[in-house]
Amino acid sequence: FNNPDALLVLLLTAAAYCLTLALERASTRWLLAMGAAVGFGFLAKMGEALLVVPAFACAYLLAAPAPRLRRVLQLLGAGAAMVVSAGWWVMIVALWPAGSQPMIDGSATNSILNLILEYNGLGRIVGSGAGGGGGGNFSGSTGMLRLFNSLMGGQASWLLPASLIILVGGLLVTLKAPRTDRTRAALVVWGGWLVVAGAVFSLSQGVIHTYYTVALAPPAAALVGIGAARLWEQRHVLWARCAAGALIALTAAWAIALLDRAPAWEPWLRPVITTAAALAVVGLLLASSQRVRGLGQRAVATTALTAGAVACLAGPLAFTVQTVATAHTGSVPSAGPSSSI
Repeated sequence: FNNPDALLVLLLTAAAYCLTLALERASTRWLLAMGAAVGFGFLAKMGEALLVVPAFACAYLLAAPAPRLRRVLQLLGAGAAMVVSAGWWVMIVALWPAGSQPMIDGSATNSILNLILEYNGLGRIVGSGAGGGGGGNFSGSTGMLRLFNSLMGGQASWLLPASLIILVGGLLVTLKAPRTDRTRAALVVWGGWLVVAGAVFSLSQGVIHTYYTVALAPPAAALVGIGAARLWEQRHVLWARCAAGALIALTAAWAIALLDRAPAWEPWLRPVITTAAALAVVGLLLASSQRVRGLGQRAVATTALTAGAVACLAGPLAFTVQTVATAHTGSVPSAGPSSSI
């Protein structure tokens, strides 16, 4: 769809990738690339790109394998790269004579700085100024559960419950890990992105469109991937299998709840998800029994994992296919069947 959110998500994901490489060896080069990618993201969607900055900075300060002073100086350099990669265009627009430029849409004063700070800035959050008001008309009432409501839920909340649980559990498990622990650093990167962006989308009083939630897809997917990989590595331990089964059951239950909002659309999905979730949970719980060992413990665990993937991903995959196959017009695209929102 011809709006900037897809480009924003691509650039922020690239920034997270650069940060991941920078964290491995405290690489200044990759950290500068991260800052430049976030700056280009600002040119795509302005202030929304900056929602990742707190998490990215905290992760590097916490986990980079370098002395504290070097970490601080490197982050200052990344900040400078971000300002330069975004600021050149802002400076050109700000300095260009107003009489020979197009009207800066969204700005009440024909000023790019007004657009950045008000309409696309504080106005979105506090609901005042040029960009204020009307948020509830597009995404429902503000509150911590906004991302799960009838307007926002089907857009990007499929994996949110599991990803948030994995984030909290992962941070607790790695609490006493070394400062440079890579898993904890990844949890801070992706979890911070998810929490900050999700909180802004949930609590902002100004205009928040439902399609903004596409920015939650990369961190949610990354957190679920981290959790799935760690639980699979520990599958020989009962608690890990129980945790994996619980997460699969929860994700499947939420997928069914979302699909129930469009009961006439692909009704076969709900029994498929239910059956796959049941097979996954039973398979994971029985994978270490004496009888199963004789049949091949790994084969049973792999089958359970496959069923779990079907249970967790069939719903969002079906929404994805439906969205890609449907032509969108106007200015507010949405995922899934129209009857679900």
